[in-house]
Order: sequence, then C-alpha cells, then structure tokens
Amino acid sequence: MNIQSAEITIPNVRLNLNQLLTIIRHLDKPARIEVARVLTETGMDAELNELIYQLEAMPDKNISNDDIAKEIRAVRQSG
Repeated sequence: MNIQSAEITIPNVRLNLNQLLTIIRHLDKPARIEVARVLTETGMDAELNELIYQLEAMPDKNISNDDIAKEIRAVRQSG
C-alpha cells in the first residue's frame, strides 16, 4: 500500500479503539510509521503548547536560556 496514494472511503462508519488499532496493525510498515509520526507530533505539539503557556504565565520575566532548556528536557522526558 502506497501511503501517498492510499484512499479509503467509508461513509457513516463507526470504529471503537480496538477496531482502529486492528486496522493500524494491518497496515504495511511505511503506513504504520506514518501513523506513529503523526501521533508523536500531535502529542509533542500539545506538550510544547502547554510549556509555552506555563512560561508566559510565570511572573518572573528574567528566564534564562538554561531555564528554558531544562523545562524542554523535562517535557520530553515526561512523554
């Protein structure tokens, strides 16, 4: 299955999580890698946005680059 040309049309179909996972497991390796990449990016984007929000909310505006790097490392390690 070529993930660039893959097209699936399923009108009015409902899947539970287990069914979706089964479908993903049946994809070829490049397609599974693409699914994993998208999920990872989505999770990292949410964590990064939360970090930015927390940094903006901090009352002390004298935040060093080292402080920012520490926060980024902490977020990456938590995921």
